[in-house]
Amino acid sequence: MHLAPARGRPGLTIRAGTVVDRIELHGTTVRGVQLSNGEAVAAGAVLLAAGAYGSPAILLRSGIGPAAELSGLGIPVVASLAGVGRNLTDHPLVAVDLPASPGYRGPRFQMMLTLRSARANPDGPPDLHLFPAGPFGDAPGGGGFGLVAGLLSVQSRGSVRLRSASPADPPHIDIAHLGEPADMARMVEAIQHARLLSRTAPLPDLVTGPELAPGPDVSDQDSAGLARSIRARVGSYHHPVGTCAMGPDPDSGAVVDAAGAVHGIQGLWVADASVMPAIPAASTNLTTIVIAERIAQRLAGPAAG
Repeated sequence: MHLAPARGRPGLTIRAGTVVDRIELHGTTVRGVQLSNGEAVAAGAVLLAAGAYGSPAILLRSGIGPAAELSGLGIPVVASLAGVGRNLTDHPLVAVDLPASPGYRGPRFQMMLTLRSARANPDGPPDLHLFPAGPFGDAPGGGGFGLVAGLLSVQSRGSVRLRSASPADPPHIDIAHLGEPADMARMVEAIQHARLLSRTAPLPDLVTGPELAPGPDVSDQDSAGLARSIRARVGSYHHPVGTCAMGPDPDSGAVVDAAGAVHGIQGLWVADASVMPAIPAASTNLTTIVIAERIAQRLAGPAAG
């Protein structure tokens, strides 16, 4: 988090590991930040970049968010923004796990496949990733690797909610992976593609036994069985976005405007992946960098070039 110069003081940088409790406000105008140790840091403007989990949590503790939820935690409502902490989106992923000879440690395969599922818009971006991972030395029998399937175009939506008003309490994160049936259907299709690849030369030469997961007892045509295996093993691509979504209308769930400024609050901006209203059909790091650079340029003004 960067604090802009206030009352003639130079800018301050809050170092990693310091816990920010909340934004200090006078009415709806920023006055700085309150740290968990009770220290207050004065600032005329605050640029919040705590990520898709941290940024909404700080806003909520500051009284910026869904009014009923805040009131229920005893937090005075400063700005009623229903979208804070909502619209959480992440890319889910799961693998076809295969045994391999022990001893070799990865990475061995350097490639990434993108493709469109049968449910994808043929004129839109690919909605599936397939990529190899490993080999690893800790699989059953001594070695293994995976063909990992990731869903890029996600319909499921989760949330970030406070457990209490204390920054010591981690927020409740509902990632909602595969909550929408269409997401699960496309992941089943992705696993079917991954299995086909695993049986296509030269990959079978590297496989030393029966498939580890979903396993030989689940056929390619057993969509329900594949779905059960996926749900039991699904993980995160670690690309969370959307919890402080950008848009013009707070009544429709927007939290920040096109410049990253928080609706209804003077002197407060958000510049991280939380402002993406929809998740990109790609890894999110470059998009996050572009968002941060664009917002920084707008805050710096024409002199920034």
